[in-house]
Amino acid sequence: MNSLVDVVKATGTLGIIGVYVAQDPHAHVKLAKIGQIAFDFGKFWFKGQKMGTGQCNVKAYNRRLMDLIHHDKANPSMIISHEIPLEEAPDAYRHFDNRDEGWTKVVMHPRAA
Repeated sequence: MNSLVDVVKATGTLGIIGVYVAQDPHAHVKLAKIGQIAFDFGKFWFKGQKMGTGQCNVKAYNRRLMDLIHHDKANPSMIISHEIPLEEAPDAYRHFDNRDEGWTKVVMHPRAA
């Protein structure tokens, strides 16, 4: 964040995208363990910058992406690391939360009726 303040011009806007992690008990930085960062608010304020944050509006893109996948114009499988039965979801979430090596995107399959 401080690097963004450094490189964005005075009165510019910082756009913060991505995933916010409230806390990371496995982090090497003490503040990250409790979901905080060291931020130079004084420099940010002095430069008169603005900041925009928030999650991606996933629902706005779902139908379009689904259509692209259905018509073989997009192939998201390259980012899928695991395909598992739905019953294994708690274990998969533990791996994801722990940031275990190789756990990126998981497809969960419900049991056939």
